[in-house]
Amino acid sequence: MSDSVLRNVVRRETHSPRTAAMLVVVVLLLLVLAYAAVEIILNLVGAPPLLVAPGAALAAVVAAPTALMPVAFIVGGVVLALVGLVVLILALGPGRLARHEMSWGERAVVVDNGVVASAVAQHLSNDSGIARDDIVVGVAHRTVDVTVRPAVGIPVDEAQLRRSVEEEIASYKLTPTVRTRLRVERPDTKESR
Repeated sequence: MSDSVLRNVVRRETHSPRTAAMLVVVVLLLLVLAYAAVEIILNLVGAPPLLVAPGAALAAVVAAPTALMPVAFIVGGVVLALVGLVVLILALGPGRLARHEMSWGERAVVVDNGVVASAVAQHLSNDSGIARDDIVVGVAHRTVDVTVRPAVGIPVDEAQLRRSVEEEIASYKLTPTVRTRLRVERPDTKESR
């Protein structure tokens, strides 16, 4: 398989399409058009409007420049510009799935972030002797966040834990690369009464 085909496959597996965002915009537009159609039909058959008659709505739009203050137009324009900017960012920006690519020779390996988190937690548990249930690992697009809550009386070498996590993450050769954060939460030795 050629390198470019492999790159395309990996990208497709690690990035999400913008189908959901597009679907929301299309559904909202369809609802607005359906409402307008219902109002027009109600007006044609002589029934009272649901909210506002089409003629009254058109008259309000035509009269808006003289009826409203310039501040209202500025605020409306800013709101519409922000909505347009959000839609544009959603349309053009790449969506991310909770996955990373692992370097594995010439092969493409796509691994779920949950699998990476579980593997790091298990490795740290095996390496440090801390119970697996006392280690919480979260993997995001650019960071691996490790929280260790050792039981009372278990000695913890934070530098060794950090080194162990960093070596394990480095051995995965994840793309994009991630940085690690380690927190050790020591239990309160006082009993609450």
